[in-house]
Amino acid sequence: VILVSSEILQLSRSTFQGKSMDIHTKLMRRYKKVPEWWFICILLVSIAATIFACEYYIEQLQLPWWGVLLACVIAFFFTLPIGIITATTNQTPGLNIVTEYIIGYLYPGRPVANMCFKVYGYISMHQALMFLQDFKLGHYMKIPPRTMFMAQVAGTSIAAFVYLGTAWWLMDTIPNICNIDLLSADNPWTCPTDHVFYDASVIWGLIGPRRIFGVLGTYSAVNWFFLGGAIAPLLVWFAHKAFPSQNWILLINMPVMIGCTVKMPPATAVNYTTWILVGFLSGYVVYRYRRDWWERHNYLLSGALDAGLAFMAVLIYLCLGLENISLNWWGNDLDGCPLASCPTAKGIVVKGCPVYN
Repeated sequence: VILVSSEILQLSRSTFQGKSMDIHTKLMRRYKKVPEWWFICILLVSIAATIFACEYYIEQLQLPWWGVLLACVIAFFFTLPIGIITATTNQTPGLNIVTEYIIGYLYPGRPVANMCFKVYGYISMHQALMFLQDFKLGHYMKIPPRTMFMAQVAGTSIAAFVYLGTAWWLMDTIPNICNIDLLSADNPWTCPTDHVFYDASVIWGLIGPRRIFGVLGTYSAVNWFFLGGAIAPLLVWFAHKAFPSQNWILLINMPVMIGCTVKMPPATAVNYTTWILVGFLSGYVVYRYRRDWWERHNYLLSGALDAGLAFMAVLIYLCLGLENISLNWWGNDLDGCPLASCPTAKGIVVKGCPVYN
C-alpha cells in the first residue's frame, strides 16, 4: 500500500473529477448502475440474520452480538488494504490469525465462538474481494452490472445449500471420513483443512492465546513477529527512496514473501515445490524466452491447471472412491518421515515415538 499510495491517490482524484475514464468504463455507462441501497439492504439483512442466529443459538454458537459487530468492523477495515494487495499481486493475505487472536483474548475458553468470529471477520472480507473480482470480470466482458449482481446473489444462495447438502451426504456415505486413526495411509478423505480449522479452534479458542503466546505461555516471543511484519514493508520503501534508480526494489513485495507460507498447514512441501516449479517456468523461463506464447496462453494455462485439478478430484472419487479402491505408492506419503506426527513436548509418551526429557 505504501509503495503504490501516490498512484492510488492520483487515480482516485482523476476518477472523482471525471478525468480518468478508460474505454471499458465508457462502454459500461450504457448500462444501469446497481443502486447502492441494494448493497446496503443485503448488508443489513445479513448482519441482522447473523446476530439473530448467534443470540438464538447462543449455547451452541457461543458468540454474542457484540462479537458479530466487531467481526464486521474488522472485515470492513481490512477490505481496502488487502484488496490493494490482491489487485497488485493476485495474492490475498488471510485474516484468520488476526481474528482468532483478537477473539481469543477477548473471549477465551469458547472454541465455537472463535470459529464463528473467524468466519464473520475473515470470510466476509474474502467474499467481498471475490465479489469485486467478479464485478471487474463483468466490467471487462461488458456484462450489465445489475445482471452481474443478481447472478452473484443467486450463485451465493445456491452454493450455500449445495455445500451444506454435499457435506451431509459425504458424512453419511463415507465411513470414518476425516478420522485419521481409522483411515488407511493412502485414503484421500483425511480432511486436512478441516483438521487445521479444528486445531485452530482449540489453540486460539479453547486454550486461548494468553496461555500460549501471552504472559502465561512459553511462546510470547512470537508476538515480536507482528512488529517485524509491520516494519518489513517500510524497509523496502526506505530502500526505494534511498536508491530511486534501482527499479528492481519496487518488485520486492513483503506481504507476498512473508505470507506465502500461510497455506502450510495443510499444504506440505510437495505442494510448495510444485508451485515454485510451475511459477518459475511460467513466470521467468517462458516469459523471458517465449514472450509471445506467454502473452497468449499463460492465463489460459493458469485456469486450465485449476480446472484440471477440480475435474480430476471428481473423476478419481467416482472411479476409485466409490469402489473403495486405494492407491498405495510413495507419492501419497506426503510427510516422508515416520516421526512427523510425534510430539516434541517433554515427557509425552506415544507408542513408536521417542520421549524427550
